Parts: sequence; C-alpha cells; structure tokens
Amino acid sequence: MAAKDKFHAVVRIALEKEKWQITDDPLLLEVGGTKFEIDLGAEQLLAAERGEEKIAVEIKSFLTDSPLTDYHGALGQFLNYRLALEISEPTRILYLAIPVLAYNTFLKREFAQISLERYEIKLIIYDPKQEVISCSDKH
Repeated sequence: MAAKDKFHAVVRIALEKEKWQITDDPLLLEVGGTKFEIDLGAEQLLAAERGEEKIAVEIKSFLTDSPLTDYHGALGQFLNYRLALEISEPTRILYLAIPVLAYNTFLKREFAQISLERYEIKLIIYDPKQEVISCSDKH
C-alpha cells in the first residue's frame, strides 16, 4: 500500500463535514494489469431526481520547494487515475485536492489556470488548519 499524503486525514475530515460518505480509503482499481490506489472514494446522496454522486479524490500537499515539480507529478498522476476511472468506474468523478496556500500562490497563476482548464482538472481546495473544504473549483 502506498504512503498516505501528509494531509490525507485532513481532507477526509473535511469531506465528512461536507456530508460525503467515505466508501474507500484508498480506492483500489485494477485496469489492464495495472493496480491503482486513489486516496479516497466517496459518495453523497443528492436530490432524488439526481441520485447518487460518486467521486474519487487524489490528495496532494505541495510541500516541496518547487510547486511546479509538485504540479507536474500531481497532473501526471491525476490524468492516469482519471483514465483508469473512465475504464473501470465511468460514473465516478475524479478531483485533485490541494491546500489553499498552494492554490493561492501557484495554481492561480495564468499558466496553471490554462493547464487546469485544458486538462479539465476538478479541484477540491482544502484548508489544512481548519480541516475544511475552502471551495470546489470545477474546470
């Protein structure tokens, strides 16, 4: 089993505060002979006409000295996980969870915003101190 991100528990608590039920910790997939471990699987019962919404969340901390390197790693992992989900669980939506500080200092930059939009990255922005979701930013 892969090591959990430093803020794994924080994001789990924050999602539970938002009434998400954690169904998998981690969410394990096997696609084409390759095993994947996405940090969390969750679901939330929505209005009756919409049914159930299922998500997967890959959590990143962005704690190194190079936010660009962190982003490269997170983006590559996110894209591979999204492909695996499209094959094995096509109704589950993948989110990249990042701390609010990384969002405000790096991911708001023009290049990062273009990249997030181009690759259709859905974000969950979390506050690690308050253990809450600051916002869900859908691209």
